[in-house]
Amino acid sequence: MVEGGNISKPDKTEFTECWKTTWKTPYIMRLALSAGIGGLLFGYDTGVISGALLYIREDFEQVDRKTWLQELIVSMAVAGAIGGAAIGGWISDRFGRKRSILIADVLFAVGALVMAFAPAPVVIILGRILVGLGVGMTSMTAPLYISEASPARIRGALVSTNGLLITGGQFLSYLINLAFTKTSWTWRWMLGIAAVPALLQLILMLSLPESPRWLYRQNKEEEARSILEKIFPANEVDDEMNALKLSVEAEKADEHAIGDNLIQKLKGALSNVVVRRGLYAGITVQVAQQFSGINTVMYYSPTIVQFAGFASNETALALSLITSGLNAVGSIVSMVFVDRYGRRRLMLVSMVGIILCLVSLSIIFLEAASHAPKVNQLDTNSIPNTTCRSYISTPKPSSWNCMSCLKAGCGFCSNTANEYSPGTCLELTTKQRDWCRGTWFKDGCPSEFGFLAVVFLGFYILSYSPGMGTVPWIVNSEIYPLRYRGIGGGLAAVSNWISNLIVSLTFLSLTKALGSAGTFFLFGGVCVIGFSFIYWLVPETKGMPIEEVEKMLESGYKPKLLRAKSKDKTQFA
Repeated sequence: MVEGGNISKPDKTEFTECWKTTWKTPYIMRLALSAGIGGLLFGYDTGVISGALLYIREDFEQVDRKTWLQELIVSMAVAGAIGGAAIGGWISDRFGRKRSILIADVLFAVGALVMAFAPAPVVIILGRILVGLGVGMTSMTAPLYISEASPARIRGALVSTNGLLITGGQFLSYLINLAFTKTSWTWRWMLGIAAVPALLQLILMLSLPESPRWLYRQNKEEEARSILEKIFPANEVDDEMNALKLSVEAEKADEHAIGDNLIQKLKGALSNVVVRRGLYAGITVQVAQQFSGINTVMYYSPTIVQFAGFASNETALALSLITSGLNAVGSIVSMVFVDRYGRRRLMLVSMVGIILCLVSLSIIFLEAASHAPKVNQLDTNSIPNTTCRSYISTPKPSSWNCMSCLKAGCGFCSNTANEYSPGTCLELTTKQRDWCRGTWFKDGCPSEFGFLAVVFLGFYILSYSPGMGTVPWIVNSEIYPLRYRGIGGGLAAVSNWISNLIVSLTFLSLTKALGSAGTFFLFGGVCVIGFSFIYWLVPETKGMPIEEVEKMLESGYKPKLLRAKSKDKTQFA
């Protein structure tokens, strides 16, 4: 059933039903995959900066020495995405889902080329802002387009293709990062090649129609019908048209109270109890998704691997590729189970796994820090004019280990015979790095626990991806009344990107202030709070027509624990 249809609740849906339906009607999958390239763009931008940043730091010394500048380069794409998500809902409602996606493609392509030819860090930041604008618009418009062109019985699985392409884009970015590590332009190729999928989607979308729901709303009934005829069997098209007619007429009847401009629609949305309750759920899952710490892994994965003791850029990128691949696997799992076990259950189980993995990572990094190699006092003091100044002035040099050296802003040159044996603490300069005959560490220390950190990063991704990775976007494509879907989805997407900005803009600073162990433990504590909010505020929307979702929110939702105690009271606080 197309969004807004007045048809009874569909039967229990499984991924196999999606396969059968799209096999019979491949046009549905063509629509979903073409729009889903927006998810690929989203994912590519998320992943590519983690590897590119390693080489940007090598080309620009000021970036390497200033943590805040690294965070700025990473997070300005997120800042741009906040603006893109904020206006994306309005543009998609006013000009159509298709045009919104096309505008995003242009922004993404231009931004990628600006970064590729950037002569200075400030130009990279400008390109990141442009890319972010496109990604922000796509983040809510692409799932919306897919949702409105999908039968209800397979809607969750099809919207999940967007999530799959997000993780696929992340995996692709790591492959491309590895491919260009030996080239002379390294990070310029990594960032610039992102223009290719943007131009591909632009070409594909030009040949596809607008959302049938949006067309009908614009009184283009014949165009809407022609699209429905490609999606549904002939004997169901009339029912779908009648459903659209009833839904649109109901919307128009309410328009005088809603208003036509953005401010009036916002006021109307926030004064509507169903929309407010939908926003409670939609914003909750989007904020919880980001504060699970996922983008500390996606944006800084190679850096985290270096924190764990793998100093080589190539090694860090290769190990990060494993976590990205697991993310793609998790998205496939989500597509299989999201319509079988439901959105709510997948998210709750996912959050439990995330919490356990974050606590485990915290313990691993704590152990790694306490067992870091000692500083060899004799060797360190015997090298004139190169010894770390903080080490020279410390009253207790015997207490220093590699971690103490790095926290003081210096570099650690490992023992040439065994990197776990005492090494030297030197000034953090290119000269000292080149002089070091062992392995040069400046982000993390040699650690026998390093492989465990990579293992639990993998478990973390496997816990996150099937639930919190894709399901929040599905919930936000289903939870709002149709007339407020663009506004509701936009507000939720903005909350997602604001949370993303906070996480990406503070992660490196947090690791300096709290250490890797303290930072992961902090995220674990926040996830406990997120689990509680999801349990109390987010209802199940699996396989429910939009009308039934509205009725559920109107009467109110409460979890079974409260429902059993207060049957006669409203189910939604």
